[in-house]
Amino acid sequence: MSQTVEANAAATSLLARYKAVRQASKNLCRPLSPEDMMVQSSPEASPVKWHLAHTSWFFETFVLREFAAGYQPYHPDFHWLFNSYYNSLGEMPEKKLRASFSRPPLESILAYRTHVDAAMTALMQHPLEDEAARRIALGLEHEQQHQELIATDIKHALFTNPLHPPYIDGPAKQKLDTIAPPLDWIDFAGGITEIGFKLDSADPIQSVSFFAFDNETPRHPVYLAPYRLATRLVTCAEYLAFIDQNGYNRPELWLSEGWTTNRAEGWQAPLYWRRDEETNSGWSIYTMNGFRSLDDLSETPVCHLSFFEADAYARWAGHRLPTEFEWEHAASQLGLLRKEVNSQPALLTYQPDPAQKLTAIPAVQANLFETGNLHPTPASAVSGLQQIFGDVWEWTASGYTGYPGYKPLPGALGEYNGKFMSSQVILRGGSCVTPTTHIRATYRNFFSPSTRWQFSGLRLAQDVSK
Repeated sequence: MSQTVEANAAATSLLARYKAVRQASKNLCRPLSPEDMMVQSSPEASPVKWHLAHTSWFFETFVLREFAAGYQPYHPDFHWLFNSYYNSLGEMPEKKLRASFSRPPLESILAYRTHVDAAMTALMQHPLEDEAARRIALGLEHEQQHQELIATDIKHALFTNPLHPPYIDGPAKQKLDTIAPPLDWIDFAGGITEIGFKLDSADPIQSVSFFAFDNETPRHPVYLAPYRLATRLVTCAEYLAFIDQNGYNRPELWLSEGWTTNRAEGWQAPLYWRRDEETNSGWSIYTMNGFRSLDDLSETPVCHLSFFEADAYARWAGHRLPTEFEWEHAASQLGLLRKEVNSQPALLTYQPDPAQKLTAIPAVQANLFETGNLHPTPASAVSGLQQIFGDVWEWTASGYTGYPGYKPLPGALGEYNGKFMSSQVILRGGSCVTPTTHIRATYRNFFSPSTRWQFSGLRLAQDVSK
C-alpha cells in the first residue's frame, strides 16, 4: 500500500471516529433541557453548555486555526471565553463563573459546534499532516474526558436541585438481584516490570488505535514487591459496616489532611447517600435514575468516595490501597478496553510494542458508558480479577508525578497534563460513565484527594507477607 493510500485511509478512519465521538456528546444532552445545561452546582464542575462549547474550542484552537487554510473562526470572543486553563493562550473567565454565561445562548453554542464540525470534516477529507492527526486524536480523547464530566457534573447539578430529578426517568436499566461473591485475593509475584505506554515513533498517525496521553509515557521499569489484590471492588454493604462502626469519627483511621477535611465538610457517608428511615438499611442513594434504596444497591461497588475515605476504609479493614504500578501490572495481564471492531466497542489485549496486533478478548466484561447502566453493577461469580475496567475509578496510593524522562507536549498543549503534577492522586480503570474506546491499562486519571463527585471507589491490596 502506498504512503498516499495509507494517509487517505488514516484520515478516513479518523473522520469516522471524529463523527462518532462528537455525536456521543450530543446524545448525552438528549434528556436535558436548556435550563439543565446552564447549571454549575460547584466550582469544580461546569455547565453542560460550557462543555459543548469548550470541546469545540479545542478543535478550533489547536487544529483548525493552524492546519485549515483560510479557516474563519466562528466568533472572535469564543477564543478566550471558552478557554479552560491554557494560560499561555491568554486570559479566560474565572471557572466558578461559568454558570453566568446565559449569553451566548444554547443555539449559538450548537451552531458553533456545527461550524467547527463542517471545517473539521473538510480538513479530514484530505491527507493530514502528522501533527494535525496527532492533535485531532488528542482532541477526541479530550472530548471523551468531557463526556464523562458531563455525566458527573449533571448528576451533581440534578442532585443539588431540591426536587432531586433524575437524569433519566423510569426504572434503572440493570437488575441488581446479583449477590456479590465473597472477597478473595490474587497473588502477584512482583519483581521488575515495565510500566507505561510505549509509543511507536515510526507511526506518526497512531492516533486511532494506539493513542496515549503524554503522562502515560515513557514506558519504564519499576520494581514491585510481591503483592495481593482483592478480586473485586468494595461494595456498598461493606462500606456501610465502616459507617456503622463509627468510621467517620475515628481520627486514628484518617490521614491528617483527610481528618481535617472530614471535619470541615461534615462527612458521615459517601456523596449522594441520604438517611432514609423507610428503608431496611436506613439509607437511600441518589443515582442517574433518582434515589434508590441502599437495600437494592448493597451489592454494587461503593462510589463517590474521596481518596481520604477510600484510604480510611482500607486502614479500617486492615489492608491498604494498591499503588498505581501494582494496579497497572495486574490490569495489563487481563487486557485492554480499546478501539472498535466492526463499529462496536471491543475488548483488546494491550501489547506494549505497537508492532504487535491487538487481540479481542470477549471473556473480559466491563461496565462502561455503552452499557447504559450509568451506575456500578455487582461483581459476578467468576474466578479471577473482576471490575478492573469500568464501574468506578479506583483510588490508588500513588501521587500524580511524571514518569522518569517525562516530557510534556510542546507549546500550549504542554499545559494539558504536566502542570497538574502537584497535590493530586492517581485513579485507575475508568467508571460506568467512561466511554469504552477511551480507557486502557496505562490510563492515569488524577484528582485532588478530597474529590467526591466523580464515580470513584476502591479495591483493597495487601503485601504478600501478610
